[in-house]
Amino acid sequence: MSAPADAAATAEPVIEMRDVRREYRMGEATINALDGVDLTVDRGELVAIMGPSGSGKSTMLNVLGCLDTPTGGTYRLRGHDVGALGDDALAEIRNTDIGFVFQEFNLLPRMSALQNVELPLLYGNVPAAERGRRAEELLEMVGLADRAGHRPDQLSGGQRQRVAIARSLASGPAILLADEPTGNLDTVTSEEILDLFAELNRRGNTVVLVTHDMEIALRARRVVYMRDGRIEKDSKYED
Repeated sequence: MSAPADAAATAEPVIEMRDVRREYRMGEATINALDGVDLTVDRGELVAIMGPSGSGKSTMLNVLGCLDTPTGGTYRLRGHDVGALGDDALAEIRNTDIGFVFQEFNLLPRMSALQNVELPLLYGNVPAAERGRRAEELLEMVGLADRAGHRPDQLSGGQRQRVAIARSLASGPAILLADEPTGNLDTVTSEEILDLFAELNRRGNTVVLVTHDMEIALRARRVVYMRDGRIEKDSKYED
């Protein structure tokens, strides 16, 4: 499988956040879920976001994935100012530019693995033959070509997560966002999923994952530590 469509040579960051804030009102109180975040992620990076409960990492992921919008600052995705986009444009970005992988897999139970992978392409009005070809290619890439016709309840947890990863890549997204992607998996299966993320990253995919597990975070080459809605530390590691 080739790298995402945006993999053409460019110096422009995939993610650029400047003084990003996200406030919530709770009665008379104001909660600063994000409090002046600066973050730049270049194409091809593998970044882990860590932090205790309430640190802002989930809000960060929601903003990065255009599921939530900042109340201050700027967020640019591939050079586009997300704050200036309307609902339709944001929905388009979520379907084409961002791939999501969740702890709970979020597969449709009555659909086969192949049909689940095809979904983003269906929403993108890709012709049926092309949808099938690309979905088969992705399932082969994640090692599930022989499970294409199986429903989620006929797959193990690790296999379901592989289907979810294949689905997240269907539209050739600029960035892959993973929220505790090994949270429901045993240790051996978790290692296999992390190996898959590492392989995808080597192929050129930009990956940002949220985790509470330091061992998982250290599989990334960069770890961003959050506390109280701010980035407390941003560490890069050599291979």
